[in-house]
Amino acid sequence: MSIATTSAKMAGLSRQLMLLSVAEKCVRNLVAPGATRQLHSLVALPNAKNDSQGSQNLKLIIPSAVSIPQSEYSTSFFVKHTAEQLWKGVTSVSNAGRKRGRGKGVGKKTAKDLNRGQIIGVGKSNIVWPGLNAPVLQGKELVERRQLPPDPDREAKLIKMRDTMGQFRPLLLSPLERGWSGTKMHGRSVGPPDPIGEDNFEGFDTKILEMKTVASMDANYGKIRRFSVFAFTGNKQGLAGFAMAKAPDGRGALKRARNRAGQKLLYIERYKEHTVLHDFYTRFGHTQIYVYKKPEGFGLVCHRAIKAMCELIGIKDLYAKVKGSTNLQHIVKAFMLGLIRQRSHAQLSEEKALYLVEQREDFQNFPVVIGEPSRCRSENEIKYDETMDFSHIGFEDRIPYRKRPYVPGYLTLPSWENHLLKTEWRRNHPQMRRWHIREYDGVKSHLTSKHPEADGTYAMQLWQKKKAEEAQNEEE
Repeated sequence: MSIATTSAKMAGLSRQLMLLSVAEKCVRNLVAPGATRQLHSLVALPNAKNDSQGSQNLKLIIPSAVSIPQSEYSTSFFVKHTAEQLWKGVTSVSNAGRKRGRGKGVGKKTAKDLNRGQIIGVGKSNIVWPGLNAPVLQGKELVERRQLPPDPDREAKLIKMRDTMGQFRPLLLSPLERGWSGTKMHGRSVGPPDPIGEDNFEGFDTKILEMKTVASMDANYGKIRRFSVFAFTGNKQGLAGFAMAKAPDGRGALKRARNRAGQKLLYIERYKEHTVLHDFYTRFGHTQIYVYKKPEGFGLVCHRAIKAMCELIGIKDLYAKVKGSTNLQHIVKAFMLGLIRQRSHAQLSEEKALYLVEQREDFQNFPVVIGEPSRCRSENEIKYDETMDFSHIGFEDRIPYRKRPYVPGYLTLPSWENHLLKTEWRRNHPQMRRWHIREYDGVKSHLTSKHPEADGTYAMQLWQKKKAEEAQNEEE
């Protein structure tokens, strides 16, 4: 064997041993230290006689039970962000959702009243301070400042008390102060306007009809947001006014609108201090209102804005129907225009040169003259096509649409006709009895003065007289 051949074999053998050491290190890092010896027997070296390629036929046999993991960089949504960011994404509300009114309580931290449980002069040191947390004199002796033993449970009691507080809840308002929709400002009372010099607004009250945020674009500042307030004030005696104001903050807008409304007062005439002078039609923009005069005790049956206005003006009985647009500012302006354009009964009678006669259901439709002209026209002077119905004059020849009243099915039956025939002789008795009681203070007639027995209460009078005589005889 030549020296060259021997050196070549030695170089190949050293190369195989180097590959074997690298393989052992790789396997030792993948499995437990106890399993390293078993892997040594699984490594087969090539035969020097049969393998002429040297290290190319080296085979590393690893049992199937051992798996070689591959190092991968797995990225996920939950790995990219921190825990605080993940919780914020779950509990927060998007900008679009916040505009729709969602998540109003999200992000509000629980406020704790740190003054709760605290007493002036009592702290960690637990010292008696005369005049602060203890009386100056106790009997005839002067109390001196002294140190008391420490209270170890004081801090624990304060912490427990604060933890059980929870969130601050707004004070519950009475139903009369809540307004139209819970705790919002719409319909709520904010008091009278501020005095101007020596003039005070005594008896006045102001209600907020509309409060909203408005925005305007500026080239330098961008979108500028402000509060817009629409207020109505009145003294419930016919004086009333309304105004709109804007300010960067809500309180400033409220104060400005309230004071402006007090500077724009109008006097509204009322019929017997409880309703409007007559039925009328009014309009502003696309808002139309039909207003009806009603008797005492009817109440206010109308839009909530008109109801708030009537309460401040002093109108107690009214019916109003709003048609068309329900823009709140248009409703207020239309109603005020209608009240201002009212004409008194004397003016109406002078314009027509006729007597103005009123027929009310509560007065049995008895005609009552409420307007008298200086000169009344004769029947020949009245044109045949002249409108004599006062409701058409007040509504400006507009006839409001009214739904047909519901007719029960039993009114068409023969049994109902029989019922009417049986009760015809007494069908007006309750109405006439109420009318007599209201007019004559009892069920009486024109013969009552001559014949006392015509009085409906004659039998009761006789019984009371008999009782009085029996009581007098017993006393004697």
